[in-house]
Amino acid sequence: MRAMQEAQTTLQTDRSHLPLGGRTIMPGLASGHVVFHWVVQSFIVVLPEIQAAFSLSAVGVGGLLSAREVAAGIVALPGGVAVDIVRRYWGLLLAACLAICALGSLVIGVSPVYILLLIGIAAVAASHSIWHLPASSSLSYHFAQRRGMALSIHGVGGSIGDVAGPVVTGALLLFLTWQNLLSLYAAVPLILGVLALWAFRNIGRMTEAEQSGADMASRVAATRQLLRNPALWGLMSVRGFRSMALVALVTILPLYLDNDLGLSEWNRGFHIGLLIAVGLVAKTGAGYLSDRFGRKQVLVPGLVWSCLMALGLVIFDGGIMLTVTIALLGLFLYPDQPILTATIFDVVGREVASTGLGVVAFAAFLMAATSSVIAGALYEWGGFPAAVYFIAALFAVSAVVFLLLPVANRADSPEAG
Repeated sequence: MRAMQEAQTTLQTDRSHLPLGGRTIMPGLASGHVVFHWVVQSFIVVLPEIQAAFSLSAVGVGGLLSAREVAAGIVALPGGVAVDIVRRYWGLLLAACLAICALGSLVIGVSPVYILLLIGIAAVAASHSIWHLPASSSLSYHFAQRRGMALSIHGVGGSIGDVAGPVVTGALLLFLTWQNLLSLYAAVPLILGVLALWAFRNIGRMTEAEQSGADMASRVAATRQLLRNPALWGLMSVRGFRSMALVALVTILPLYLDNDLGLSEWNRGFHIGLLIAVGLVAKTGAGYLSDRFGRKQVLVPGLVWSCLMALGLVIFDGGIMLTVTIALLGLFLYPDQPILTATIFDVVGREVASTGLGVVAFAAFLMAATSSVIAGALYEWGGFPAAVYFIAALFAVSAVVFLLLPVANRADSPEAG
């Protein structure tokens, strides 16, 4: 008990160096997360327009999302190491990520050729990938006793962008071209990037005791020990299979709604937004339950649920039941991500928290990069059901692997993460 009180006092003292005593951390990071996901999900909604503008096949559309995942994965591994090293500059780094997102969105909007489109997508994806490292690590550090809940609140910000972005984008496509719309979206992350310079000032500041133990030799030793942890390698697999399922789903679902069902732009945006809206409500509850009862007790049933609901898309292929099935699929489709992140921080040391997250994210992004092309090919050659069976199998494998992992919920330990 005494150790826990001392740890909590240290965390509160550390937050006192932040603007408004650290009260800008959660709302600020959640707001930035809104913007990233708004841009990313808006891009998903306009995929049919991009497909028509550049005369792409379903495999070509999958290639766009593969480029996104590769760009995010390439920066995740070295990014995790670098973020731990430059911890004192986390505020500046977070602001830079927002600025790069703005630039990438603008490039996508003005791109006249496919290669420039890929560059813009890569810029948004890379900045989004880097953002998660200092954002998640700082939340894990400052709110160690409520790690699952804090990361879920950050995830709620992303879910708000996931929900609002598709719906608003689908409506605005009735009045604006997709190029003008994505160019317009570039203004918001640029403005928030300027505000972030103040809101996240000193967010990575360490105590004197931590600074004395943060030399390069200790970091290298901690990283080597981290890479020998079997639980970390298992978490790479779980997050990788889960990411493959999610990327495959967001690749083929808008094509299915447009090409097979003939839904309007607004209706398409509504269904994609609905997929995420239910998760917005469930996310904080899932994070709280994982803190209280354990990660496995929440995540394994959730992954099984996603598997079953994905199969439901084949059975209910139209009308109100399709809408209900999409809503039920969203119940755990996005709330699982913060729990996975919390599990990573449960098993890695505080000194290499971003490194551990970067290693897992690197593997997951590279695995997901293959998934969009596979899903596009299955959709092209075997129709929507073939791609859905692939997605459901990925969720099932994720559940089994996580069930077998030697991990325990350590959220109640003051030494965790």
